[in-house]
Amino acid sequence: MAAEGEPADEWRAALPHHAVLCRLREQSAERPSAPGPTRSLIFGLDADLFLWDAERGAFYTLSLRGLRGAEPGGLGRYQTLVCINPPLFEVYETLLSPTQHHVALIGIKGLMVLELPKRWGKNSEFEGGKPTVNCSTIPVAERFFTSSTSLTLKHVAWYPSETLEPHVVLLTSDNTIRIYSLKVPQTPVKVIALSDAEEESLMLNKGRAYTASLGETAVAFDFGPLVSVPKNIAGQQGREEVLAYPLYILYENGETFLTYISLLQSAGKLGKLLGPLPMHPTAEDNYGYDACAVLCLPCVPNILVIATESGMLYHCVVLEGEEDDEQTSEKSWDPRSDLIPSLYVFECVELELALKLASGEEEEPLESDFSCPIKLYRDPKCPSRYHCIHEAGVHSVGLTWIHKLHKFLGSDEEDKDSLQELGAEQKCFVEHILCTKPLPCRQPAPIRGFWIVSDILGPTMICITSTYECITRPLLTTVHPASPPLLCMREDTEITVSPLRILAKSQHSFEKHIRSILQRSSANPLLLKSADKDASPPPEECLQLLSRATQVFREEYILKQDLAKEEILQRVKLLRAQKNKQLEDLKYCQVERSSLRKMAERLAEKYEEAKEKQEDIMNRMKKVLRSFHSQLPVLSDSERDMKKELQMIHDQLQHLGNAIKQVKMKKDYQQRKMEKGISPRKPTITLSAYQSKCIQTVLKEEGEHIREMVTQINDIRSHVNF
Repeated sequence: MAAEGEPADEWRAALPHHAVLCRLREQSAERPSAPGPTRSLIFGLDADLFLWDAERGAFYTLSLRGLRGAEPGGLGRYQTLVCINPPLFEVYETLLSPTQHHVALIGIKGLMVLELPKRWGKNSEFEGGKPTVNCSTIPVAERFFTSSTSLTLKHVAWYPSETLEPHVVLLTSDNTIRIYSLKVPQTPVKVIALSDAEEESLMLNKGRAYTASLGETAVAFDFGPLVSVPKNIAGQQGREEVLAYPLYILYENGETFLTYISLLQSAGKLGKLLGPLPMHPTAEDNYGYDACAVLCLPCVPNILVIATESGMLYHCVVLEGEEDDEQTSEKSWDPRSDLIPSLYVFECVELELALKLASGEEEEPLESDFSCPIKLYRDPKCPSRYHCIHEAGVHSVGLTWIHKLHKFLGSDEEDKDSLQELGAEQKCFVEHILCTKPLPCRQPAPIRGFWIVSDILGPTMICITSTYECITRPLLTTVHPASPPLLCMREDTEITVSPLRILAKSQHSFEKHIRSILQRSSANPLLLKSADKDASPPPEECLQLLSRATQVFREEYILKQDLAKEEILQRVKLLRAQKNKQLEDLKYCQVERSSLRKMAERLAEKYEEAKEKQEDIMNRMKKVLRSFHSQLPVLSDSERDMKKELQMIHDQLQHLGNAIKQVKMKKDYQQRKMEKGISPRKPTITLSAYQSKCIQTVLKEEGEHIREMVTQINDIRSHVNF
């Protein structure tokens, strides 16, 4: 871990001193401006950081890898991506496309897409590492925004498909969602009206509709992962499965609508507005009337995060609706749409937008009426974590109960253990990372950029403040999923595991108990100093801030550490008592082992003696049985068979004896003939080659026959002798 942490610490320390940030800080000091809304003018791509410069209408790109180690010129090396046709509106947000080839420049009065140039060279830089690169831009819906001066852009997102041509989804103030293709950027390929035309035609004096006054206008939307559309919603008659992206649309009054979008399907099947989705348990205020952002976490089932301007976060699980729910609204009712999903609020979280300060030591913290819009961003590394950006700072929220929810939904209906585990699971982690409004007298200083580095450099949050100060902070790994094991780290199932390790991995282990005690409900975030050096806060508020920080350290750190210390000491005391008891048991077991060993030796000796006696008794029994059978007057079956076999062998021996006598007689006769033939000299007989060959063959056969007979005789003799 230390080897991985040192390079990360190097680039984190070097990034605030980069030449690009120094240049932007100088420009900000020369032309101070009033604080505006929260912006997101930076993004990352393959360990490269992109910063938007509004004055030049260009991106500065710098490599975070080049900041590691002592590389010469690392702090002064960067590239400038200049827009050929820079946007005429003020850019408030930059958004990278799913294909990572385009960047959306988003403003209130317009939208423009920048096309990233090609990379090549040793370090994979744009156009081989040129210091300045011209980039083409595509204005989207330029005529629409020019002709409709009263309309504003509320929310922009990329269509989540990576295989189709890039499409941009726009939500405008006329309560309409439009989808534009980069090939035809002036004409929308799909339009979704979120309100009736008659309601929008009744305008107020200031140009707002009645629906906007009542909070019945959409403020944000977000796409969910690709799913199969239910047949009653899609309206298809065949068995073909229709895949589409669910689009969750949030209204200002807290209601959530749903529609399914697929650019590959015809417009008649999809795009119908469903909702509002019922929320359980129901609330009188519908969970707030100042909703401002919605985020769909990439998991199944979908988990929606709904944020309000007062700092409330609602974690809702999207599940299939029930038949007794009043789900169908008048304007989205369809006889084929029987059921629509429901939102089940799992938990509510209240963010501390501005620090709550107490005027005295014994007084409770004062309730702050500060509110501001909140923007929600996914964590590119951890799907169960997201980040909240607002004018007063940055929060990170991690949902640790998602895996328990998946376990509960995947279990049987009668499985109550998973339900108890889900109910006993600790709530989400909320980390207050940055506070730009630490005192009530201070004006909020919205950040200009936010990004999460998920490369091998280490999970790190990068924040660019309103004065272009760079703040880097490593993220907690509490909710990050564990890395998959390597093939070389595969555990052997035959190896026995220590009982202590099994106890440590159990659900109710002491380590988890200590973690739950040390879990903090609040923390002291990084405090951003004021840009105005002459303005100093009142001493009373400084004292309140110091008292608040001291109280947090006392209650969330020292007190909980004391409680953990007491638990650990108590645990140590119990473990020592258990150790002494186990040592006594061990001594007793050693004594018992020695006594059992001696007893085993005595039993072994007795066993050998008993075995010898048993063998003697068995031998005596065999002799008795043999003598008993030999004295019986009647032969047994085996004895009769043996007698028959011996008689047959006797007959065979006589027959073979006669054969042997005949062979001997023939042998003597041949010898006599040969002797007679040798003494008188007879004329020699010449045989032909054929005759000699025939004689040799006959003699060889006779010899083999004689040899076989001799072998049989010898076998019979040996058998008879036995």
